[in-house]
This record gives sequence, structure tokens and C-alpha cells, in this order.
Amino acid sequence: MTDISSVWQTASISGIYRQTKTIKSFFLALREPFFHIAGQFVDVRLTAPNGYQAVRSYSIASAPNSNGMIEIAIDRLEDGEVSSFFHDVALVGDLIEIRGPLGGHFTMAPNGEGPVLLVGGGSGAVPLVAMVRQRVASGKDQALSLLVSAKTWDDVVFRDEILSISKAIADFTFTLTLTRASTATEEYFNRRIDAAIIKVALDRLPSPPEQVYVCGSNDFVNSAVEQILKSGVNALSIRTERFGG
Repeated sequence: MTDISSVWQTASISGIYRQTKTIKSFFLALREPFFHIAGQFVDVRLTAPNGYQAVRSYSIASAPNSNGMIEIAIDRLEDGEVSSFFHDVALVGDLIEIRGPLGGHFTMAPNGEGPVLLVGGGSGAVPLVAMVRQRVASGKDQALSLLVSAKTWDDVVFRDEILSISKAIADFTFTLTLTRASTATEEYFNRRIDAAIIKVALDRLPSPPEQVYVCGSNDFVNSAVEQILKSGVNALSIRTERFGG
């Protein structure tokens, strides 16, 4: 039997939604539906008329489902040939090539029960939102503490949805820090993630986390993990996903 995750298939863009000034969500209708786990990703392949191909990987933002539809959120990079295509050229109805779901290390089991800490920087929050959505869809009682770092209030991907979930579900909490905010408010800190902010996110869990997921740029992940380890969290519980140089 062929493993569908290793086979390229055609998907149709069924919807496009702007999340922030640099991030758009693309809803893809799959020709061959698959079931994924939160934290997995897909490869996207673009082929130019001259045969040149570019492949990029994007986290799946949607919760696991069997309806043949997935959501990916793409951050426009200044020199990104694939991200520029999606932001400037792609339209609803366009066909693209994808393969997946891929990745098994940075995944959160849908039947988990222990407390979980999620830490994301910028678009690194995307797979973590998939984990939150998976938790909501499962209906299980599992404490999640999500900590996100973004430049400004308007740069927080899936912001309104996250805030809504944090008000609706008692054992899901949201901590936000903005690196380009001039002052702090009751809703967010105004600095890079440090030991004090990590402590706030940890204290919002009923007990030490059994799993920690950190996603973002190399520098962000290195810094966040350093602070998490200083807080006394078991290093073996930490999983990381990095992007960028």
C-alpha cells in the first residue's frame, strides 16, 4: 500500500484569509484526503514553465479532520519565492502540489492528558494553534498554556480566535508578549521572553508540564529553551521546531 504522505497530490485553494499584514491563511481542498496530527506539516511544490521547482514546508494550522480540507498559514518573506507567489499571485481555485502529512517529532498526541506548555515566536505559533484546536476538538480535559511572542498586537497570528478560546475553556490560558510595544498592559508584556514571563506561563498550569513545544526562528528557540531550562523544566520534555537561518 502506498504511503500517501510521500506522494505528491493536487490541492485546490478554496479560500484565502489575511491573518496579519504579512501572514495569510490558505485553505486547501485535497484530492486525496488524509488525517494528520497537530504539529505535522506539508511540503508545497511550485513548478515554473521552464521546469524549475521550489519546495517549501508549511505547518498545518487546522485541527485533525477527515473532511479533505487543511489550512496552512504562510508568512511573506522578503526574498521568499514561494511565499511571494502565495501572497501576490495565488487565487481561489488555483491548483498546487502538496505532499503530507509529514513530521513525527513535533506532534502532540490527541489522547494526551498531562499539562502542556506551548511557546511560539511570530509565525512559529501556527503549529501550536493546531495543537490548541486539536485540544478543543477532542473535548478532553487537558491543561494547555500558550505563550506567544510577536512584534505588535496586529502581528499576533490567530489572535482573536486564541483570545476567544482562552475565555471559553478554563484549562487553556494565553500569555502574550510584544517586542515592539512601548508599554505593557493587562493583556500583554512588552519585552522579549525572559525567565519572569516563562514563570507566568508555567504558573498558569496546574502542575509542571509533561510536554513543552517551542517553535520559531533559531534565535527565538535557543533563547526560549534556555529560559525554560532555567525554570527547572525537564529537558527531556522539550520538543522544538525551527525555521530560518
